Amino acid sequence: MSDRLKGKVIFVTGAGSIGPGWGNGKAAAVQFAREGGKVFITDKNSDALEETKKIILDENNIVQSIPCDVTHAQSVKETVKKCMDSFGRIDVLHNNVGIIDPGGPEDLSEDQWDNLMKTNIKSMYLTCRHILPIMTKQGKGSIINISSIASTHSLGYSCISYSASKGAVNSFTRDIALNYGPKGVRCNSILPGLMNTPLIHSGNVTEVYGSTEEMVRQRDSLVPLGKMGDGFDVAHAAVFLASDESKHITGIELVIDGGITLKVK
Repeated sequence: MSDRLKGKVIFVTGAGSIGPGWGNGKAAAVQFAREGGKVFITDKNSDALEETKKIILDENNIVQSIPCDVTHAQSVKETVKKCMDSFGRIDVLHNNVGIIDPGGPEDLSEDQWDNLMKTNIKSMYLTCRHILPIMTKQGKGSIINISSIASTHSLGYSCISYSASKGAVNSFTRDIALNYGPKGVRCNSILPGLMNTPLIHSGNVTEVYGSTEEMVRQRDSLVPLGKMGDGFDVAHAAVFLASDESKHITGIELVIDGGITLKVK
């Protein structure tokens, strides 16, 4: 690997994986480290977090980790402080935490709605609240927020809370890009399409299709490039947005979808 991120400290949320395989956050954390970054990783699942940390350490790269529930303000504040104690700066914030809960307004309980919004968008507000002052003091920083094509297109079934939360992520990203650009901070979102990651095998999404096999078959068939993407497709895009190669890019919505949004209206 190259040293595209050499010397940069990268704070990654949701760096574990909800199940076996490579989730977006896990892949991004490992790829950031492979590109020379000093990675500080968090996840509320300590076992999943340790698995990611072990991969990075086994490849002789630099990582620190701490379990953190990024929906809780005090936990985020303490975790950011520990990152600063470890590395002294934060150059990149990679906001990856997110869940999906299919259904429309009549299907979802109020608790389900609140939990998804807290997880998918409040978590980004909290990390930015505590990391933006660090970046502005440095005069430089890059924030990467994981959104979804569900923010702009249908996934083929009702997923109203997820779609609404990801639309909020896009607006949140643009606002930071506009208002913190003069302070040297860039902010961009990545919109993955139909991705074959552990998240979609975790239960709720599989139930929509009846079986894992049928889910994979149907979702692959929708993608012009022939199959769903994976966590590393998102990770490679994140490396670009974290690096100085994208130093004049801010406020964008980078679609990683194999072309599906070209035909889904």
